[in-house]
Amino acid sequence: MSVTADKLVSVRGWQTKVPAITATFWVIKVLSTTIGETFADYLAVNVGLGPGLTDAIMFVLLVTALIVQLRTRAYTPWIYWLCVVLVSIFGTQITDFFTDTLGVPLAVSTAVFAVLLAVVFVIWYRQEGTLAIASINTRRREGFYWATILTTFALGTAAGDFATEALNLGFRNGALIFGGLILATWIAFRAGAGQVLTFWIAYVLTRPLGASLGDLLTQDKDLGGLALGASVTSGLFLAAIVVLVVREQLLVNRYGVADKGTGPLGGHRQDLAWAGIAALAVAVVGFGLSTARGSQPATDPQANVAQDTVTAAASGASTAARPVHPTTKLGNLTKFAVIVSDVQAKVSTNDLAGAKTRVKDLEVAWDDAEAGLKPRDAVKWHQLDGQIDALLTALRASNPTQADCASAAANLMNTLNKFDGV
Repeated sequence: MSVTADKLVSVRGWQTKVPAITATFWVIKVLSTTIGETFADYLAVNVGLGPGLTDAIMFVLLVTALIVQLRTRAYTPWIYWLCVVLVSIFGTQITDFFTDTLGVPLAVSTAVFAVLLAVVFVIWYRQEGTLAIASINTRRREGFYWATILTTFALGTAAGDFATEALNLGFRNGALIFGGLILATWIAFRAGAGQVLTFWIAYVLTRPLGASLGDLLTQDKDLGGLALGASVTSGLFLAAIVVLVVREQLLVNRYGVADKGTGPLGGHRQDLAWAGIAALAVAVVGFGLSTARGSQPATDPQANVAQDTVTAAASGASTAARPVHPTTKLGNLTKFAVIVSDVQAKVSTNDLAGAKTRVKDLEVAWDDAEAGLKPRDAVKWHQLDGQIDALLTALRASNPTQADCASAAANLMNTLNKFDGV
């Protein structure tokens, strides 16, 4: 699934607009997938922009970046990979819009995007006679290429989420399975399977693989992750991407896209080494940070007080007010119930502003735990997710009422009590 540099030629002065498909390409692609997803979630939830405003911002940024990309006449690494990251974000948001806003089942959206991708391929092939990435040397072909890239991201998101929910894979098994499928695709390519076919199969599969790896790093340890959090994971992946893209830019500036040279930075072996070192660095640093976080004692007195309060409240909630459901697949939901209990207390005194502030913690915590909880029981997760949205809507209404907020909070707490698997 590699395209040699000598195949990247110029047609009528219009040079190829995409990189050579090397090990570096695949590493950056996987890392950019995770960056796209975590950054969109960060803006929508942590920053508080909400999905609508986040979608609008990302759409404007994507259109702007693609205009810049289309106006260039040769491959420019930093512009190209910026477009890929933004396409990753927007492709994920398209699938989330269908699933979360319109309520379209993942099986349906997966099928729709698969058909849409097939349609794009058919039109592209009929117009150009090729689907090869090495042939992206005209503006029309580049338009087909970016339409395909956007569709593959949407399809990869839907198919990955569908497989995770329908088969209860979880992000650990997901990473192994999707990684194994990519390996099998590479083996098929080496055995003589078509280069174009294996490339696009692998390209789709990198989306769920990147998401699974990202979830493995971001999720809490009680959910099977390394508990780095979205911001640390995004920073780690972004650092690796920047290093590899800077190297690409230096090579292109010095040698051009068709011949990256054989100096200290260029050449096939050097490319493989840089890609391997970047991937290894992400793994080692990520594991090291996770271990350090797990062994580092709390030193902030205020943090200790807050933690003691949460622990006491959680203990009281689990032993006095909350029944035990050991067969519930979702597991321990105490930390969410503690926040809802705080919200209820504020609502009971008609402190709706304070409740609105506190419920933000619930939104962030629930979003952070999605990848770990959702595969355990997608039906119950969606039920809780809908009730959390109802509470958020009640508290964030233009004129919230105590009765509506109290009803939404009580409904959510009852369900948490019912589903908790402490």
